[in-house]
Amino acid sequence: MVGASLEKIALEVRHLQRTEVREAEEPFAEKQKGSSAMPHKRNPVVAERICGLARLLRGNALVGLENVALWHERDISHSSAERVAIPDSAIVLDYMVAKATWLVRGLRVFPARMQRNVESSGGLVFSQKLLLALAAAGMSREDAYRVVQALAMRVWEHGGQLRDLAAKDPAVLAALKPAQLEAAFDPAGFLVNVDHIFKRIGL
Repeated sequence: MVGASLEKIALEVRHLQRTEVREAEEPFAEKQKGSSAMPHKRNPVVAERICGLARLLRGNALVGLENVALWHERDISHSSAERVAIPDSAIVLDYMVAKATWLVRGLRVFPARMQRNVESSGGLVFSQKLLLALAAAGMSREDAYRVVQALAMRVWEHGGQLRDLAAKDPAVLAALKPAQLEAAFDPAGFLVNVDHIFKRIGL
């Protein structure tokens, strides 16, 4: 379970470090080499290592499951496997925790790139907030979904900004006041509980 949680963190970093995303990346030393074929590329080698070792832990967990079935009062076929799986898993997990700590502490984050990625969607990331605002204003959820989906598909297929289309849509204008519409497209709404979440985990 711990290994899977560490893998989840590492996998997210690997995705965020992809060239076309590049919202975050693991630390990269001045003389460190990246891809052997592409000198410009910074491979998330530590994050990849954590993901690989998580597979090893899951494999060792299978040994424990195989040891459930016993012949009479248990024999050396069980203990011999555990003598390898248990200490090896403890050592591997200790290493993974150390590397994940290093990864998170030194993580480089690029807010400007995150902003560009959000904006590249034409505001589609706000479709749920717009849907909920319409529903809260009294429109049925089914009707709200239909209205927002139609607007979102226009952005998806033809470009433009969801905010601009919503501001001209009769159904949206009939349900929402200008301030409510503006609030539906305010990214700060996604961050309301961030401080609370960090406090819950002791940060």
